[in-house]
Amino acid sequence: MTRRTARRQVAGPWSLAISRQFWEGFAPAALPEHDDAGVLGSTFLTERDWTPATASVRQHRDTAEITVTGTGDLDAAVAQTARFLALDIDATGWPVVGERDAVIGAAQRQLPGLRPCGFHSPYEAACWAVLSQRIRIIQATGLRAELVRRHGRDGTFPAPARLRRLDLDLPGRKTEYLHAVADAALDGLLTGEHLRGLDADAAISAVQAVKGLGPFAAELVVLRGANHPDALPRHDKRLLAEVAERYGPQTTPDQVADGWRPYRTWAAVLLRALREQRTHEIGGSRRSG
Repeated sequence: MTRRTARRQVAGPWSLAISRQFWEGFAPAALPEHDDAGVLGSTFLTERDWTPATASVRQHRDTAEITVTGTGDLDAAVAQTARFLALDIDATGWPVVGERDAVIGAAQRQLPGLRPCGFHSPYEAACWAVLSQRIRIIQATGLRAELVRRHGRDGTFPAPARLRRLDLDLPGRKTEYLHAVADAALDGLLTGEHLRGLDADAAISAVQAVKGLGPFAAELVVLRGANHPDALPRHDKRLLAEVAERYGPQTTPDQVADGWRPYRTWAAVLLRALREQRTHEIGGSRRSG
């Protein structure tokens, strides 16, 4: 087991505390609460070699101190940590979006410094999309937890090669679809580096080529799994409802999202997070989503 610490300057608004609070209430894969309020800690599979790594992140004003431990490629683990916390995005223009769009400006003031987070990788987001299809969120959360407990390493989700070999007793065609996701991950399709390198619409189309992943799932994989900063989810019913509530009846995300560029994902996540805080419609008593 080796350790690596890297310091990274974060451009634009960022609050580790707000991001941590958001992830701790993220129903699909809630972050375990950490004893140290100044640390965001998480264990995950590194995409470079699919070995477990543990990251601890601290904030020193506009600098992120990222410490990773593991047996694999720790440089890749640091880069992945920055990506899944959206610390690799230059957000100096994010406040400008709030200045020209009063709805987003008010939302930014409610969750200052929030950056999208929640999934460690597109692979894990794709697996969640399969597990949560046609069942309640609480059931999907239970299925995921059982897979981690029985087949994961060090508290991580099973690596693609491991998942591909499992003969799972899951509802419907979930096992078949999880195997397809594992194959795609092993082929290099479901990595943040690959999907971030594509235009967002092209990335969403590419993900839909994986068996079992439709338009909604593909958007989840690209926008939340790869943490692509500027894409508009068009199949999220809760976002549609929130936009109509905040901007007026009959208003759709397509009608207002040009003003969110180049942070359309961030604006959508911000509105969804506030909706979940208010309604608890996904996580019940949990805080975010």
